[in-house]
Amino acid sequence: MNNFIFQNPTKLIFGKGMIKEIASQIPAGKKIMITFGGGSVKKNGVYEQVIEALAGREYTEFWGIESNPSIETLRKAIAQGREFGADFLLAVGGGSVIDGTKLVSAGLKYDGDAWDLVKKGSYTDTVPLGTVLTLPATGSEMNSGAVISRHETKEKYAFYSNYPVFSVLDPTVTFTLPDHQIACGIADTFVHVMEQYMTKPEQSALMDRWAESILRTLIEIAPKIKENHEDYDLMADFMMCATMGLNGFIAMGVEQDWCTHMIGHELTALHGLTHGETLSIVFPGTLRALRQEKALKIMQYGERIWGLSSGLPETRVEKAIEKTEEFFRSLGLRTRLSEAGIGEDTIMEIEKRFNERGVAYGENHDVTGAVARRILEAAK
Repeated sequence: MNNFIFQNPTKLIFGKGMIKEIASQIPAGKKIMITFGGGSVKKNGVYEQVIEALAGREYTEFWGIESNPSIETLRKAIAQGREFGADFLLAVGGGSVIDGTKLVSAGLKYDGDAWDLVKKGSYTDTVPLGTVLTLPATGSEMNSGAVISRHETKEKYAFYSNYPVFSVLDPTVTFTLPDHQIACGIADTFVHVMEQYMTKPEQSALMDRWAESILRTLIEIAPKIKENHEDYDLMADFMMCATMGLNGFIAMGVEQDWCTHMIGHELTALHGLTHGETLSIVFPGTLRALRQEKALKIMQYGERIWGLSSGLPETRVEKAIEKTEEFFRSLGLRTRLSEAGIGEDTIMEIEKRFNERGVAYGENHDVTGAVARRILEAAK
């Protein structure tokens, strides 16, 4: 296990009816800007609960942070927050709303265009932020990361600021989510875990088992959720899988990959694909293209997650990859570029972007533009 320093300051407030607790978590006298997405919170009762909890407080509302939040929209939020004098932010929505609000929290304190911060990669002089999570997937409610898009140039980058001060997780608010959003959230959570797990073998028995417990839980509950996503306990487990999958706990002391996410971000930037589905397309390709480098860990995964304990190593690796792709398909997601109408032009563009940026992702820092091409070729 590698050396590490770990701290996660976010307070989780979990359970039915807990949205009311935001009143006690935001200090008195704060001028609050509440950020929202497209309006689904007015249909599922979340908006009403938030406004009731903030009765008597001074706040303004910003609406319209879209999936894959754009700098174009977030500039407007920053302008509104500055005009209002916001000194506390409350993000009410899924990962995109929370991600976007993280950039707003930095942009309010920055004398310049917030896109500069995105290109810089991080900024920690921020306005404090709390969240009310409505869609489990990204883990943004308990980490410091965000992903921000720029529509005019079809770019999408990771950005890091500060952790939310608190996050409210009420599983009942997920009951009205569309099936496709739930499927993408499960895929996103699954691949978050795999980006931290599917690297080098024998780094930490504890981190491996912790990651495997999340993977096994997702596989167990996914078909049950597909049948009934108004089961409180199922959605509670899903919500906690998503949070625990990317709050730093399973990353302690181990190498990480993230090449699948970086390639997936490019597919979203270029084609507007939902983030979770880019992962269900790219990740099996990552395993195929890097099967030799990851063979030992793929076999461990195949045995512990899918029960593949016999046969030649090559056969076990192939079956584990097949099982992974089958799992994504069982969620109703696409797993091939061709199914999304994506071909050679996009592969060339992503390879070009990786090369121009001089990036090298993966646990071995060897996923360059050429390797990204191999992965995408394997995902055709």
